[in-house]
Amino acid sequence: MKKLYRSRNDARLSGVLGGLGEYFEVDPTLIRLAYVIFTLATGFLPGIVGYFLAILIIPKEPLVVPSSSAAAAAPPAVPG
Repeated sequence: MKKLYRSRNDARLSGVLGGLGEYFEVDPTLIRLAYVIFTLATGFLPGIVGYFLAILIIPKEPLVVPSSSAAAAAPPAVPG
């Protein structure tokens, strides 16, 4: 199942719009442009309040830690 996260890779402020772009598989620049147009058209307040609510509600993308099994599969280097 696909989950919505705030992006760590494509973040300008907090990653909300980058995360939406990744989730919907759309260029985040288009999401940002639509957000700016929406915010300007509605008089700033709904867009800004919605953005800050999204920061509070949408979790940050988890860090991907390389698995130790890949390192364990490689034989240790033998000096000499």
